[in-house]
Amino acid sequence: MTETHFQLDDSPWFQMIELDEVTSTNDFLRSYRPVKERRITLVTAEYQSAGRGSGQNHWESERGKNLLFSLLLHPRYIAAEHMFVLSEVLALAIREGLKDFVQDEMGQSEINAQFKIKWPNDIYFGDNKICGMLIENDLKGQQLENCVMGIGINVNQTTFLSDAKNPISLAQVIGREVERRFVLERVMENFTRYYDWAEQGHSTDIHELYLNNLYRKDEKHLFCDEMGDFYGIIIDVEPTGHLIISDAISNDKRRYAFKEVEYK
Repeated sequence: MTETHFQLDDSPWFQMIELDEVTSTNDFLRSYRPVKERRITLVTAEYQSAGRGSGQNHWESERGKNLLFSLLLHPRYIAAEHMFVLSEVLALAIREGLKDFVQDEMGQSEINAQFKIKWPNDIYFGDNKICGMLIENDLKGQQLENCVMGIGINVNQTTFLSDAKNPISLAQVIGREVERRFVLERVMENFTRYYDWAEQGHSTDIHELYLNNLYRKDEKHLFCDEMGDFYGIIIDVEPTGHLIISDAISNDKRRYAFKEVEYK
């Protein structure tokens, strides 16, 4: 698949910075001071010496095999209490972008069933993780000021050496290597489309799409929280980003912030 639409060229609203090695692309953008602010600044790296996942997690990536990039945005129109919509925008964009590269290998219904968003924003193929994200926001009062979104997509790596439980790459899914730049172009095409939606106030539509593609939604599964293991059913994610799980035995609704519940 070589058809692309989004051009990774600098413009008055877009800037792309390509690096060979950096501690992490998020760290780079957190300290980046552009001469002129752009709507979207994209920085990529061939290798991260200290790539970060959520919390204390480390993101493993073989040099030159995967997509490692971060986005700098200035979504000052979004209230702090509604900033989860940016996580939804990014997750939907990456899911859509990756789907495009397997459409010749399997049917559309199977693709939709396999590519899911694991709350809050990991991308899964089946029960395996193909993409992780780290989103860091700066607030000014009750509004967002800056947002740095770090993304790691497993594209062509086929051997994983870390203790991560379930990594998978796009190449493993479709049985061949993929041109990483084409993947990035397709992801950015989808991202700008959904980001436009957010700016235009279509957060309800974005949220509905997010829920429709949520991993394990409406299915009975084992989870673990501070009280121990329990069987529950994911029934909703609030616009604030809180996960709602219905206890399969008591039917009580449990509400979780990030890192307060574990999938088993």
